[in-house]
Amino acid sequence: MPSSVIKRSEYDPERQVLTIWFLPSGRAYDYRDVPPKVYDRLRQATSKGRFFNAHIRDHYPFTQRDTVTG
Repeated sequence: MPSSVIKRSEYDPERQVLTIWFLPSGRAYDYRDVPPKVYDRLRQATSKGRFFNAHIRDHYPFTQRDTVTG
């Protein structure tokens, strides 16, 4: 289901890094130490923004990427 907040997400299971691009800015953030089951639940969430706020934001360390892509 599309999101009004999240433009795109990618997950690297080996590194357990979840990258999320946000709307409308296009800014990307890498969230570290995210278990695969959390990424699966994000993908299945009816409201990805609500899931992100409740289960990822403020729960995992992150860094902002230097470039805006996506």
